Amino acid sequence: MIDPVTGQLWTTVAAAGVEDIDRAVQAADQARATWRRVNSRDRTRLLLKLADLVRDQIDVLAQLESRNVGKPIREAREEVELAADCFEYYAGAINKVGGQTIPVAAAGTSLTWREPIGVCGLIAPWNFPIAIAAWKVAPALAMGNTVVLKPASQTPLTALRLGELALVAGIPPGVMNVVPGKGQVAGEALVNHPLVRKVSFTGSTAVGSQVMRLAAEDIKRVSLELGGKSANLVFADADLDKAVPKALWSVFSNAGQDCCARSRLLIERSIYPDFLGRLTEQCQALKLGLPSDPQTEIGSLISQHHRDLVRQYIELGQQEGATLVCGGEIPTTPSLAQGAYLYPAIFADVRPQMRIAQEEIFGPVICLIPFDTEAEAIQIANHSLYGLSGSIWTQDISRALRVARAIETGVLSINTGHSVHLEAPFGGVKRSGLGRELGLAVLDQYTEIKSIFIAE
Repeated sequence: MIDPVTGQLWTTVAAAGVEDIDRAVQAADQARATWRRVNSRDRTRLLLKLADLVRDQIDVLAQLESRNVGKPIREAREEVELAADCFEYYAGAINKVGGQTIPVAAAGTSLTWREPIGVCGLIAPWNFPIAIAAWKVAPALAMGNTVVLKPASQTPLTALRLGELALVAGIPPGVMNVVPGKGQVAGEALVNHPLVRKVSFTGSTAVGSQVMRLAAEDIKRVSLELGGKSANLVFADADLDKAVPKALWSVFSNAGQDCCARSRLLIERSIYPDFLGRLTEQCQALKLGLPSDPQTEIGSLISQHHRDLVRQYIELGQQEGATLVCGGEIPTTPSLAQGAYLYPAIFADVRPQMRIAQEEIFGPVICLIPFDTEAEAIQIANHSLYGLSGSIWTQDISRALRVARAIETGVLSINTGHSVHLEAPFGGVKRSGLGRELGLAVLDQYTEIKSIFIAE
């Protein structure tokens, strides 16, 4: 593993091959009957125990996550806490979700059972490793499935520790398997394995499309949480004291490495100069620093290679005619120069058709686009291949709801940048994916419904 802060090797992790994936899937398949026999109350207790163990190790897990990804330690702690909350939430859902009895025309009783799908192949990304792993593992186990989790090859450490804690919690061997490895080898082998009945993937749209094609061969159930290029609409009546800092953090959190990043910032023209001035001032005040420093606000990107890709987009934006207002440079301070750091960048005078306004940069880059009317704002927001997240800022609630209905996206927030909640469905439309994570809605992704009719 390469430390993104120093660019140096700091530990090694074995990369699984096709045979390793087969062993893990076979183990998960053999454990299915054991896990299904665990009654709902005991399954609840096991997931609650795992949640407690994650909380007990919050410092260790946060330090692993921070160093492995390069994110500020305070963000890492929040994400570990979210992982614990996730296991706790789905533990509580186990005995609350069931089938139905349905009135039918025939004489008799029609009822449904929710049954586990079987072995689930779960592929997690590198930007929020432990949090998104928990999003996938917790509901899958809650519904009685067994899982094979493949973390991203850059960030397997907290997932491996999570697998160890599952055993400590008393979850039977084979129920939760963690297999690190490269996507082209381990990932493809997992998606292709005939005993895997469900695949849940979070990552890029290009890879998600390939996952969907591979899974189609065996008619596997698939859920995909993919890329985004979300819009943040700010109308002239918005509270700028709240909207400006939220607009900043809705992109620069996790150094912009977030599929939900609202990196297209649409500003009503009458407030455009004021908004840009405030945003620039606050951006330039952000503290880049070592992830271990509690005062650090922006950590490093995942790798120097990824940073260079983001830099290419910054150069492209300038070539396209956008104005680079601030940021985009590589720090020269000795403590940061060897890492994958990049000063957050703001582009003004961006046109909707520019590549920097259409393609997912996945880095700390905001593109400001002016608009004149509500209809124009909606048209610009929907002019995207993606539809994952977004925000609307206005004190006119009628307008807020009207615009929210018109925007083609899976998740929206009004007068806040916070749209991802453990208790609510999360997912996208168009090329941002299919299916939903989180909330009770995700449980549909991990169960089959069996319909039974009993004649009188």
